[in-house]
Amino acid sequence: MALIVHKYGGTSMGSPERIRNVAKRVAKWARAGHQMVVVPSAMSGETNRLLGLASELAPSSAKTSYYRELDMLAATGEQASSALLAIALQAEGMDAISYAGWQVPVRTDSAFTKARIESIDDVRVRKDLDAGRVVIITGFQGIDSEGHVTTLGRGGSDTSAVAVAAAMKADECLIYTDVDGVYTTDPRVVPAAKRLGTVSFEEMLEMASLGSKVLQIRSVEFAGKYKVPMRVLSSFTPWDIDLVEEAKSGTLITFEEDEKMEKAVVSGIAFNRGEAKISVLGVPDTPGIAAGILGPVADANIEVDVIIQNISKDGKTDFSFTVNQGDYQRALELLRDKVAPALGASEVVGNTNIAKVSIVGIGMRSHVGVASTMFRALSQEGVNIQMISTSEIKTSVVIDEKYLELAVRALHTAFGLDKSE
Repeated sequence: MALIVHKYGGTSMGSPERIRNVAKRVAKWARAGHQMVVVPSAMSGETNRLLGLASELAPSSAKTSYYRELDMLAATGEQASSALLAIALQAEGMDAISYAGWQVPVRTDSAFTKARIESIDDVRVRKDLDAGRVVIITGFQGIDSEGHVTTLGRGGSDTSAVAVAAAMKADECLIYTDVDGVYTTDPRVVPAAKRLGTVSFEEMLEMASLGSKVLQIRSVEFAGKYKVPMRVLSSFTPWDIDLVEEAKSGTLITFEEDEKMEKAVVSGIAFNRGEAKISVLGVPDTPGIAAGILGPVADANIEVDVIIQNISKDGKTDFSFTVNQGDYQRALELLRDKVAPALGASEVVGNTNIAKVSIVGIGMRSHVGVASTMFRALSQEGVNIQMISTSEIKTSVVIDEKYLELAVRALHTAFGLDKSE
């Protein structure tokens, strides 16, 4: 008997019929003798609906108290889907119980709308599992030290599921989505994209951070830190598929790298349309200028991605970086109103019409000329590169958004991913 965590995304929970199918699938695993913990997302579209209502009623100037209420509101989506799944499981003859994050409890910090999990108390859950119950825990949410409901950011149910699996030392965490695994790139952009049977934790971490929407990056970080076995698979296969076959389907995220994986120079192409570029122009080229710009941005809880500083000219330099589009306006106003005047910068400009395209592969460690192949392929398509960022197993470029799909297709072909097995 194994302890298994299932996570189901919003599309998997999108209607009563789909919830019923999830219940049948979970019941199949439970009847096979496994202890089951299930972490569902809100029903498809529900979180957007709730936050849309909040946006209509929002004050002109948002304070911490506003974000606190957003979390109270958004958390109800997962609470509803968890209760509905418990009811559907009961209809299948299973003893099932659902808990909100605060009931477990899932302890987090107090960063509303993007909280981080600090600990999970599994005593209550284990007692239910030992009594033969299926336990459903709301994804995406927790409770801070002051008793406020918090949420983990979009896609946070993945993180909840992996954190629960880590805390309970689960045998495996299965992430059920509307795709049947991790692909070399988005099949909607490149129809020739191939599903990967296995992908290394490091590659998955890079792909998640670079815009792949299959898994939230923090869930992959959790999996890596606590060595949680993870598998990404489809919830749209028939629920009564043979359990042994199902348990081997999808993409396994592995912590062991083998020679076959090393041979593939590039495993996948990731991209992200959701970034914006901000440039602080004409700042004094003196020590501490980067900290002077990025320090206030970090204090505002805004994450920065690609960073570039231009060569100094006449004692002045330009400093550019990218942020999530959701943080763009706030970052721009912060820099224009407070940072630029304090530093003596001449101007702050922004651009939301950009995209980031990245190549990822552990084989890049042992192969030369990978970046040059990337740049040559983009050049041949007339795609201009605005910014470049590299690590040991990835190279990212920021380009004009209108060239995104062209760039992804060109790189997928250039690195032979169209022909991968």
